Amino acid sequence: MALLQAVVFAGLAWLALKLVRRIIANQSSPLNNIPGPQRASTLKSFVFGDLPLFFGRYAWPFHQEIWRKYDAVVRINGFFGKSMLYVYDPKALHHIVVKDQYIYEETSVFLKFSALQSGCVWRRPVGELGHKQQRKILNPVFHTNHMRHMVPTFYRITHQLRNALANQVKDGQKETDILNWMTRTALELVGQGGLGHSFDKLDRDELNPFAENVKDLIPTFAPLFLFMQFLPLVLRAGTAGFRRKILELIPSKRIRRCMEIVDDMDRVSRSILAQKKALLAQGDAAMEHQVGEGKDIMSVLLKANLQAIKEDKMGDEELLGHMSSLIFAAMETTSGALARILQQLSEHQGVQDKLREEIKQARGDKEQIEYDELMALPYLEAVCRETLRLYSPATQMTRVATKDIVLPFSTPIRGTDGTMVSEIAVPKGTGICVGILASNVNKAIWGPDADQWRPDRWLEPLPESVTEARIPGVYSNLMTFLGGGRACIGFKFSQLEMKIVLSVLLETFRFTPADKDVYWNFSGVQFPTIGKDGRRAKMPMRVELVGK
Repeated sequence: MALLQAVVFAGLAWLALKLVRRIIANQSSPLNNIPGPQRASTLKSFVFGDLPLFFGRYAWPFHQEIWRKYDAVVRINGFFGKSMLYVYDPKALHHIVVKDQYIYEETSVFLKFSALQSGCVWRRPVGELGHKQQRKILNPVFHTNHMRHMVPTFYRITHQLRNALANQVKDGQKETDILNWMTRTALELVGQGGLGHSFDKLDRDELNPFAENVKDLIPTFAPLFLFMQFLPLVLRAGTAGFRRKILELIPSKRIRRCMEIVDDMDRVSRSILAQKKALLAQGDAAMEHQVGEGKDIMSVLLKANLQAIKEDKMGDEELLGHMSSLIFAAMETTSGALARILQQLSEHQGVQDKLREEIKQARGDKEQIEYDELMALPYLEAVCRETLRLYSPATQMTRVATKDIVLPFSTPIRGTDGTMVSEIAVPKGTGICVGILASNVNKAIWGPDADQWRPDRWLEPLPESVTEARIPGVYSNLMTFLGGGRACIGFKFSQLEMKIVLSVLLETFRFTPADKDVYWNFSGVQFPTIGKDGRRAKMPMRVELVGK
């Protein structure tokens, strides 16, 4: 207890010093000329700023108001009155994620997890050199040629899912938690295709404890995001074990649950890595007889890492970080995207029928649709693009300016002083929020129907406003997978997963909405619950065999 009191005292002293510095800096900040929500009027709003409204699971109204009221660069009130920028102007985004990407460094919420466990999960490279070294090793395993090797594995897993669902609805339509099935499937896809490890046989309707843990991570951790900002000394001081001891002294069930989840992911990652390294030491023959036949991402990565020159090699902690990131990011975002697509198809039966017919014609009398033909199916691509545009799983991403820099805009905005502003001097230490979803639904770019789900827009010529905007995303003029050197390296992997799952399921099943109020929580990664106050991620849907 004395240790906790000492940490609390040190934290309060740190906050007091930072508060004085912040008040002085904010009085002359150039960001004051950027329009944004009104500044704090109460002590609570001064301490937390707009962040509870901005990052919370119920953030939809706040964001929609910002999109309606302000331009594409907005000043947001952060902790203790410090200003941060919310950005979805295309030129500004280009500078943040491409041109000056190594000045705008990551401040991912996942870096906070290092305080929750005794190991080291999600260790990320910092700076240009670190990222380029890792991308040099990682790029080949996410190349299109390597994705083709994944196709048989992905089909085999999806056929297991189809058989399990068919058995469940063989006697007629049945309501099922489609998110649970998509979560388990996405975990098995990334398990076999990414890690060469099987998590789930998908042979019965049951919960997968590990998948449930990973799925619970965002709902459990999201409310702690603001709390973690008040533990700067805990997050930075001492070893991971020391930080863990401090957090264990805090009487919070939520923190303990987070530690349980992260510990489980760390345990599983370490176990898989040890098995992979042991098989690798036995030679290629041993690798070929494991799950994934040695063609999974981690097997290829380990081989490439052994052959890399000394300065490019990744240690075990970095490899573990990639494994945990792959498990979480690939499972959480892909399962959410698949659930969203199926939800939209259930609510638009005409689109579902049209897509089902395209898939049936493409497969014909073949056992499966091959990679190139599957990826080229126009209506399947349109449905996926439109869902990833309007319902991007990741809503935003945070960065911090590591030095003073000027940020230019595509379109000048009117400053609070009445002048037109075409660029802003961004002070070192300024937080930047990249508006992924905001860019995707920006009516100035996508037109007045930007907030409508309309797959046919991708079968028509895109408006000049889209093509001329030069949005710096790596995928279809969208920011869904970000852009630049830190773009989602596995976006082709995710696309292949989604298209194979959809192509197999839609030929066999019809999906219709369940009589439940499904609410999609905003958060950093969107997730559905039954009603706004639902505590568990869940999305029920009615499923039946086609023709029944």
